Amino acid sequence: MGLALAEGAAAQGADFLFRRPSVTLGLQVGYALPRAGSEIFDFTREQLTVEKSDFNSVSFGGEIGVRATERIDVAANLGFEKSSTRSEFRDWVDQDDLPIEQNTRFLRVPLTVGVKFYVTERGRRISRFSWIPKRWAPYLGAGGGIVWYEFDQRGDFVDFETLDIFFSDFESRGSSPLAYVAAGSELSLGARWLLTGEARYSWASAEMDRDFVGFDDIDLAGFRATLGFAARF
Repeated sequence: MGLALAEGAAAQGADFLFRRPSVTLGLQVGYALPRAGSEIFDFTREQLTVEKSDFNSVSFGGEIGVRATERIDVAANLGFEKSSTRSEFRDWVDQDDLPIEQNTRFLRVPLTVGVKFYVTERGRRISRFSWIPKRWAPYLGAGGGIVWYEFDQRGDFVDFETLDIFFSDFESRGSSPLAYVAAGSELSLGARWLLTGEARYSWASAEMDRDFVGFDDIDLAGFRATLGFAARF
């Protein structure tokens, strides 16, 4: 009887799977807005022609989710966010009245594992042989992980004691624990495919390398919004 129902649904073009999906694989693209609240960002904005918005960047990511219950998934997510900004000193020029130029690069690569709690059930069985997804599936999420970062400033700089101009490449790289909260939704485009959207805020900070001695921990917190496609299996 159940097999007959499934075959009948298929004949009418209905979207269903022969079993409840257990894994979801997805790719996302979006926009990241770092909080940029620590001393190194304040110093950069004060001395160079860099604005807070210059640290914003396109975000790329991939995710795998494993279904734990009807309402809960355990999800692992890997992201990539990078900004690169050309600038010059605001109040200083060289001996020929030319700008003193440099480039600032900020990279974050977060790897997280968390829980997604779906507000409603994501689908229903219509028989022992078929599972039909619901159109919308909103969720809330939280978790933690690790974020790798690089902060690099390369170009010409002013020695404020001697007023000499020199070339250098200041770099700090490292990693830090990370915590996040998220909210999102999934739109079924059929039995297998999903359109996804998520807003996420993360908290993290890390000690800077000796090139930036005297600065406090770099702020790695920020907001990220993404859209993507996913497939369930």
